[in-house]
Amino acid sequence: MNKIVIAFISVLFMTSTSFSQNNWREELKEQLPLLGHRNWILVVDAAYPLQSKPAIKTLVTGEDQLEVVKEVLDAVEKASHVYPEIYLDKELDYVPEEEAVGIEAYRNNLYKLIKGKNTTKVLHEELIADIDEAAKLFNVLILKTNLTIPYTSVFIRLDCGYWGAEQEEKLRERMKEE
Repeated sequence: MNKIVIAFISVLFMTSTSFSQNNWREELKEQLPLLGHRNWILVVDAAYPLQSKPAIKTLVTGEDQLEVVKEVLDAVEKASHVYPEIYLDKELDYVPEEEAVGIEAYRNNLYKLIKGKNTTKVLHEELIADIDEAAKLFNVLILKTNLTIPYTSVFIRLDCGYWGAEQEEKLRERMKEE
């Protein structure tokens, strides 16, 4: 009986998680054309939890977080069908350097990288709950990095790249007029 349970658990984890550090770029390249508005791509630190919903796929990159964030944002921005909305942990601005060595340099480099992009700060637990809720209907790709500084996860919610909120609002108003 124990062997059956272990085999089942192994299959369960294999369907939603990959521990290969070499295939995340290929996976992103394959998945991005399939992803659309309401899907998420997360670039997270080493302690980010493995979430259990089948629609959440976690890949361990073994790489520098800011490099992964840059590559993901570059890929998303080159894709004409989606637009990145960035969410950061609200706690990020309150973590002191003396308790998390390297946080100041990380924050400075991250803020340079995302300057001018649509960015919102939300409490970490709320973001995790949002991901859990989104995974009921939509896929989530998590790229886990080797960063060991707290509250540094970058949550990227994809929106439609060719139809914006303003256009949607105007469409809904026109529909009310009939």
